[in-house]
Amino acid sequence: MAFVVCVVPVSPMRAESSHKSEMTSQLLLGEAGELLEETADFVKLRCLHDGYEGWCQRSQVAITESLTGDRNNGLYVGDWTDKVLINGVAAWVPMGTPILAPAQEVIQAGPYKLQYTTGSAWQATGMAPTPAAIQARAERFLNTPYLWGGRSVFGIDCSGFCQLVFRFFNISLLRDAYLQATQGADVGFLQEVHCGDLAFFDNAEGRIVHVGILLNEQEIIHASGKVRIDKIDNAGIVNTDTGQRTHQLRVIKRFF
Repeated sequence: MAFVVCVVPVSPMRAESSHKSEMTSQLLLGEAGELLEETADFVKLRCLHDGYEGWCQRSQVAITESLTGDRNNGLYVGDWTDKVLINGVAAWVPMGTPILAPAQEVIQAGPYKLQYTTGSAWQATGMAPTPAAIQARAERFLNTPYLWGGRSVFGIDCSGFCQLVFRFFNISLLRDAYLQATQGADVGFLQEVHCGDLAFFDNAEGRIVHVGILLNEQEIIHASGKVRIDKIDNAGIVNTDTGQRTHQLRVIKRFF
């Protein structure tokens, strides 16, 4: 089996093998997947961390027969950004990027040498998802601009935001909101929520199209235009700036 490893800070994953194709997700530096298909300029992969499939530009990844680094250590970049070296050249990777080796140790990904330098490591293994910890980690993303398919502080979508926040507590979420809604246990009423429960929202056709992290029974943090905190009631989300109702509540799920 061949693997694909991201060798840039953030690589777009697209629906098709074209620069014009919709970006459906992103790979962060060091994240990997199984190689599924190849063209001259793109490779299709299935992500190891969430099973999501998409096409990445060949020049932004390395193809290798084996994976190096510790992919089960539960270590992630904990600051907004952190400095790494890619073939000796400095780059800045976003919060939530996996740290695959101790600071200064070089790991190989095809022809690329990756070196983590400052080691602002967040240890997710054993990290308790307390209300204070969940809220503090989620609020680090405040004002991050919304980006369809985004998974980083450079631009993020609603499900990517939830996936990344939960990553810091060693809780694995699927990629899209409608997929995440198949996980977890149902919470019957908004008045019963805990900080860290996920609220899902549907459109007029009944399709799940949005997700956010509940802070309490009255507030939600979510990516809508930007990562923001808004009001929520039994009907859905109310924008705190405009007073406009923006999303219709469908279901609440608990993951811990």
